[in-house]
Amino acid sequence: MERWREQALRMLQRVERRLDERRYARPAGTARDAVRIAPYRGFGTAERWWVRARVLRGPELPAAGGDAESAWQNLRQTLRRFESDEVPHARLRVAGGGASTEAAADEEGHLACWLQPIREPTAGALWQEATLQVLSPASPPHPACATAPVLVPPPDAAFGVVSDLDDTVLRSDATRLLRLARTVLFGSARTRVPFPGVAAFYRALQQGAGRTSFNPIFYVSSSPWNLYELLSEFLTLQQIPLGPLLLRDWGLSDAERLPTRHRGHKLQALRTILDTYPTLPFLLIGDSGQEDPEIYHRAVQLYPQRIAAVYIRNVTPGPRRAAAVAALAREVERAGSELLLVDDTAAAAAHAAARGWITPDALRAVQEATGR
Repeated sequence: MERWREQALRMLQRVERRLDERRYARPAGTARDAVRIAPYRGFGTAERWWVRARVLRGPELPAAGGDAESAWQNLRQTLRRFESDEVPHARLRVAGGGASTEAAADEEGHLACWLQPIREPTAGALWQEATLQVLSPASPPHPACATAPVLVPPPDAAFGVVSDLDDTVLRSDATRLLRLARTVLFGSARTRVPFPGVAAFYRALQQGAGRTSFNPIFYVSSSPWNLYELLSEFLTLQQIPLGPLLLRDWGLSDAERLPTRHRGHKLQALRTILDTYPTLPFLLIGDSGQEDPEIYHRAVQLYPQRIAAVYIRNVTPGPRRAAAVAALAREVERAGSELLLVDDTAAAAAHAAARGWITPDALRAVQEATGR
C-alpha cells in the first residue's frame, strides 16, 4: 500500500509540473496572463538580507471588503487564492543596499535568496527595500517589478520573538478539520478572530521595557503562502505588529508529497532566524494543538542559552497532552530555559513582566484586554 501511494503521488507531481510548464510557457498577452511579483517581508542584518517573493500570473486579489461580505464572497476569494498561477523557474534580478544578484524561482514560483554584501543601507530604517525584476519569462510591454520590505532589527534590540499564528494569535481550530476548513474557506481577514490581549501583548514585546525601542517579531506558520496577503491584512486590521511571515508551500514536491508535516518546516525556519541573529535571545510562542512544544523543545536543545522562554497556549484541554507538555517543560528547564503552558495571554504577559521584558503599564493593558 505504501509503495502504491508513493507511486501515485509521484505521478500527480509529474502531472502538476507538466501542466504548469505548458500553461505558463505562453507569453503574457492579457491582464490574466500578465506576470507579476508577489513580494514577501524578508529580514536580515547590516551585512546581508534574506529576500522572498513569488512569481505569478494574473491580477492581484483585492483587500477584504466591509463586514457585510458574505460567506460565499469569501469562498470565491479563497478559491482564487488557491488557484495561484505560479511561473516556474522564473529568473529575477534582486537588488538593494548597494548589492545585486540574479536568482531563479523554484517550480512553484517561489524565490528565496540572500542578498549580500550590503554596502549602502538606508540609514536608520527598520524596514529596508529590495527591488525585484523578472528577467525571464518576458512580460511585455514592461518587465514585472516589485519592492520587497526587509526587516533589519536595530543593534540594541533586547530580544526577538518567534510566534506561531493558528491557535496562537488567531482562532482557527487547527486540530478540528471541519472547523478549520470552514474558517479557511468562508472567512476573510475581517472575520478572523484574534485571542484577547494578543495585540496588546505583542506590541508590548516589540516595545520592550525601556532598554530598546524595537524588538523584532517573526511569524512562523504551516499555513500556505496562498494566505500570505490575508494573514498580513489580518495583522494590520487587528493592530498586531507586522513582521516577516514564514509560511510554507503546499504544492507537490520532491521534498514532501503532501503538506502534512509541520516539524521540519517550522524548525528549519526557526534555525534560519536564529542563525541570522547569533547574539540575540528569543522568546518562542505557540500552542499545544500541534507540534509547537516539541519543536520549541528541540530549538532549546540546538541553541542552548539562546531561548529565554517558551509560551504555549493551552488549546487541547485534557490530562494526556498537558502531561506531555509538562514533561517537555522539565527538560527545557534542565537546559536552562523555561516552558510555560498558559490558558490565556494575560498569564504569558505576567511572566514577561516579572522577567522585565515588558513594562507594568503594558501588563495592565493586556489584562484589561483579556478581562483580568
